[in-house]
Order: sequence, then structure tokens, then C-alpha cells
Amino acid sequence: MKKTLVLGASPNPLRYSHKAVKRLRAHDVEVVAVGRRETIIEDVPVQKGKPRIESLHTVTLYLGPGNQEEYLDYIISLKPRRIIFNPGTYNRKLEDLARENGIETIEDCTLIMLDMGEY
Repeated sequence: MKKTLVLGASPNPLRYSHKAVKRLRAHDVEVVAVGRRETIIEDVPVQKGKPRIESLHTVTLYLGPGNQEEYLDYIISLKPRRIIFNPGTYNRKLEDLARENGIETIEDCTLIMLDMGEY
């Protein structure tokens, strides 16, 4: 299964990161959610900070490039297979770091990828 980190998870049900957590779970994807405040989205606890995550397949970003800076080393240290840059999150610096470390990068929308069966 494609264990996924939703980085920038929000408790606000109108935010795409919130919808992504719910939709990933609806597709039986194991989700780790990290956001600015601890909460719960359905059965997924939203954690603060930089939790250690084993066997991570995907990082899906819901943080703009300016807010990603503090997470760059963290994301790379998790050794995911891929990083999805959702609309508004593309960051050339992170893309370059990812490629240097053998991590695939995709500019797409997690929600659309799930709907199209391309996740």
C-alpha cells in the first residue's frame, strides 16, 4: 500500500488537505497527517512537528513553497518514493533535492489522481 504523508493537513473541512486525508482513507491508503495543530480527521490523528515515519511511499504537499523551508531536510530524510506537488505547492529547490536523492516528483492534484485511479 502507498503509505502517504499529508503535509499541511488542516482541521478545516473546506481545505483541500482535509479532503485529501478523507479521500485517501476512503481509498484504503494508510495516512500520516502533519499540520500546525493537533486534531483528528476521521480516524487520522493530525500531528505537529516532524514525526518519524517508516516505509513511506508518498509525501503529498499542501504547504506553499515559503512554508516548506523548515521541512525540506525532514521530507528528504523520510526517503519517500515520490513527492506530489499539489497546485500552489511547487518548489524548485525541493524538486532538485528530491531528484538528487532519487525521489520521483509529480506536479498534480492528489484528489484528481485518486478519482482517475492514477494514485
